[in-house]
Amino acid sequence: MQRTEGEVPPRCPSCGAAMIVVRLECPVCGTEVTGDFELCPACSLEAKHRRILDVFLDSRGNMREVQRRLGVSYPTARHRVEEMFSALRSQPPRPDPRVVLEKVESGEIDVDKAIKLLSEGQ
Repeated sequence: MQRTEGEVPPRCPSCGAAMIVVRLECPVCGTEVTGDFELCPACSLEAKHRRILDVFLDSRGNMREVQRRLGVSYPTARHRVEEMFSALRSQPPRPDPRVVLEKVESGEIDVDKAIKLLSEGQ
């Protein structure tokens, strides 16, 4: 398994489906918890929208402060915040059934996982 550090990728680089967390590890004692955990909506945002959310929260929703921190006009700041909120409300893209079936065929995922992926996209 590949180990990466940094921000959690919100979408699968292969098919675009929403990513899930399957393992958590304590950096102090090494305890591991495995499962099928969903990312929180904010964690599922793309990097550009996460940055806007961080600025918005740091500014406590004050749009003039958001504008100042982003270094853009007030209408541009409002537009970017609205885009971020739209991304928070949006549903993840449906996985491509062909990609899911190819993964079953290659043994990368089992049939139950494929059914789950395809039914979540409905």
